[in-house]
Amino acid sequence: MKIVDVAQGSVEWLEARAGIPTASEFDALITPKGEPRRGEGVKSYLALKLAERWCGPILGGGNSFATEQGKILEGECFPWLEFEFEWKLSRVGFITTDDGRVGCSPDGLIDPDGGCEIKAPEAKTHIKYLLDGKVPAEYIAQIQGSLFVTQRSFWRFISYRRHFPPVMINVYPDPAFQEGLAETLSIFLDTLDRSYAYLVEKNGGPPPRRVKMAFADDIAAGRAEEHYEGIIP
Repeated sequence: MKIVDVAQGSVEWLEARAGIPTASEFDALITPKGEPRRGEGVKSYLALKLAERWCGPILGGGNSFATEQGKILEGECFPWLEFEFEWKLSRVGFITTDDGRVGCSPDGLIDPDGGCEIKAPEAKTHIKYLLDGKVPAEYIAQIQGSLFVTQRSFWRFISYRRHFPPVMINVYPDPAFQEGLAETLSIFLDTLDRSYAYLVEKNGGPPPRRVKMAFADDIAAGRAEEHYEGIIP
């Protein structure tokens, strides 16, 4: 694996992950049972990755209040885990496979050979996770994908909510899922390359050199130059 030294959510992070499939999006390609998806969802994801490769990062809709609160609680959970369980955690921005073609953005790496996915859901959702006692289906592809990218031996799913007991579930590489994911990604990447070549042919050449983007906060903090353009809507 290769660690890209960027801050998650920054301009550099968005640039690093643009145009390549990432673990948080693997659910668009493979089911929780490790079976390849078919249909319009896969086509839409291919179009998104092509658009990013062609013109750079593309933002979706705005964040909801619940999403913002979740991010605050996730940040609170990190030092709590280190203090309460004496885990040695490290933050990383972005990780790719050795060939740089697939990536993930872990919430943290657990030394020496693990990682973690931290969620801070609403109370009712957290209670559901507690009662179910298993990793929610919607996060299986992301966690197995993070294991695939990093080649680490385990991942820990964590759901954190103030005034509730935490949910902590260890996840290990599922050989059948990993094999299915590898095959699915291989097909997707081949299709992505061929589709990009088709766009270049139709365009009569590659896209013009792109000016990098920047957020106003990044410019103010000296992390970007003022002449950089904004994110493509």
